[in-house]
Amino acid sequence: MVANRVEKGRDMPTPTRAWLVGLIAWVVPGAGHLMQGRWLRGALAGGAVWVMFFLGLWLGGHMYAVGGQSGFAALLQLLPMIANVGVGFLYFVCWIANAGFAEHAQIVTYEYGNTFLLVAGLLNYLVMLDAFDIAAGRKR
Repeated sequence: MVANRVEKGRDMPTPTRAWLVGLIAWVVPGAGHLMQGRWLRGALAGGAVWVMFFLGLWLGGHMYAVGGQSGFAALLQLLPMIANVGVGFLYFVCWIANAGFAEHAQIVTYEYGNTFLLVAGLLNYLVMLDAFDIAAGRKR
């Protein structure tokens, strides 16, 4: 159950620590929960993101980045790129190493890999918000 954060008619400000936990939870999947001593939740949720990300790369999935396209094609790549960026530093490591950005559409598992990479990023956004809510006192 969500705790009521309204006190005497006004909202309580979100603690600065909650923003730090949220940022760390985005950068390193599962770290936000681990920082708060929630070992099982951090290992399960963060581990799921890590496993899905590396499984997506192994299956030949494609990571999206805006660039090289113009007009409507670049706009179509924006939403999947936002989903991919959800895995935090893993995306930027792959971007620097240029790993996972080449299209391998001829591989049979290409679409499965894409799906795993996109879902890993979206799942990490949810894990990050969960860690943020716990740190802000909105959730136990």
